[in-house]
Formats: sequence, structure tokens, C-alpha cells
Amino acid sequence: MAHKTIRRLGNREAERKAHQIREDVVRVATANEAGHLAPSLSSVDILTSLYYRVMNISADPAWVDRDRLVFSKAHGCYGVYAILADIGYLNPRDWETFYRGSFLCGCIERSGPHGIEASCGSLGHGLPLAAGMAFGAKLQGKAYRVYCIVGDGELQEGSNWEAIQFAARHRLSNLTVIVDCNSLQAMDFVKNIMGRPDGDNELKDKLSAFGFTAATCDGHSIGEITSILKGWARKKAGALKPQALVARTTKGYGLYCMENIPKFHFRLPSDEEMRQGNRYERS
Repeated sequence: MAHKTIRRLGNREAERKAHQIREDVVRVATANEAGHLAPSLSSVDILTSLYYRVMNISADPAWVDRDRLVFSKAHGCYGVYAILADIGYLNPRDWETFYRGSFLCGCIERSGPHGIEASCGSLGHGLPLAAGMAFGAKLQGKAYRVYCIVGDGELQEGSNWEAIQFAARHRLSNLTVIVDCNSLQAMDFVKNIMGRPDGDNELKDKLSAFGFTAATCDGHSIGEITSILKGWARKKAGALKPQALVARTTKGYGLYCMENIPKFHFRLPSDEEMRQGNRYERS
């Protein structure tokens, strides 16, 4: 059956789109007093790359052959909502009233008609779900790919490493994991809790050791993200291995007052802090 695909954007257009989405996320979150703004901002460029440049998706969110995205770092989901409203999967009013009566939750919950593939409120659950989706696609001979965005702090959950072992064992070359590696979890830096100072290299080395094709990139460079992900998809994913991209990001990216500042995990900026400026209005 014919389907209408979402229009792919060029690199510069996608960069402008990311600024638009980031501005939208800040506007809605601050107006509606929705916390978890900082963890939402770090993944905007990753999400923009996926939805507008990489994933094979249709105007119909239920299209059976669509690529799937599981957003495992569930509390940082505001960028997902903004994009789903932008591409027509969500009624814009549901996004505008987020935290003010909308059905959308603070931690993302599955809603197939709106393009939300999985509920991931408990951290560490999304990657096992994504591995299961990819395994099911392999069993059915389906060509779609499954992408899963996880946080670097979230990867301390053991359920992720069970899923990683499963994916490597079953050669799930249709599974790509993207780590939003912003070096912060909740109210402290990952290196002070369960990590090492070289966190992105540590994760890349671990994922390689577990049987993944792994790479690192600038998580705010849409060009880098897109080039790596498209390359893996074209090669049918690196000699039958699942892939992992450790994307180095900045928590709170876009608002100068909250970039890389632990206290802003859930806290919203004051009017005075907002006057310190932002990145998106310069684009």
C-alpha cells in the first residue's frame, strides 16, 4: 500500500528545525511549569536527526513498515512531543497543554495513534523493549529498523546490559542504540556516581566489548549524527552487529543559564536566569 513519507530535510534546514524545536520545548515547559526541561534539551539534535533525516516514517504513525523509536530516558521526552506535534502525529493543542490537562505524561507513555512506541517511565526498560521489537522484526523478515535513545546515567541499570547481551547474541543488526551522553544524572555528574572521567570513551569501549559496532560523535552536530546513522543503515549494520552511538551532549543545551548545571535537572529557570540568553534565537 502506498504511503506518504515525512519530508526529509537537508542539514542546514534540519539545524534550523532543531532550533525551532528547542525554542518550542523551552516555551511550553516554562509556560506550563513542567520540570525536566534540562534533560529534554540535550537530546533535541539527536531527535531532529532521526525524525527529519534518518528514520523511514510515514504521515501515518501506524504504517506497519515504519522505523521505530523507543525513547528510554523517558523523563526527557519534551523534544519528542514537540516533534510529534510538528510532523502531525499529535494535535498541537495536546502539546500546548502538556502539564495542564493534556493526556501526555511527564514520563513518556505508549500511544500508537500518536507515534509513541513504548512506555518507559522506569529507567532501563526502553532498551529491552527495543531489543524485543528488533528481534520480532528479524523473525518476521521485516526490513524496518529500531532506534533507542538512552541516557548515560540510565545505563547503570542492569536490565540494559541484559538487553545488550541479547542483541549481540541474536545479531540484531536492525537495532541502533543512541546514548544521550550528557555526563549528568539527576543532581550530580555521572563520574561522581558510577562512571569514569572519560565517560563517553568508557561507554564506547564497553559496548564494543559486548559485541556492538560502536562510535562516538558530537551529539549537537546533526551532520555527524546523520552521517553515522545513515552509514550504518546502508551497510545493513556492520557485519550483523547491533550498533551504539555515544553522542556527547550538554544537559540543558540551548539555555546558557542551565547548560551543564546539575541543579537544573528538574528546576525551571527564573526570569532573571532566562535573560542570560539562549542559542536558538541566533539561528
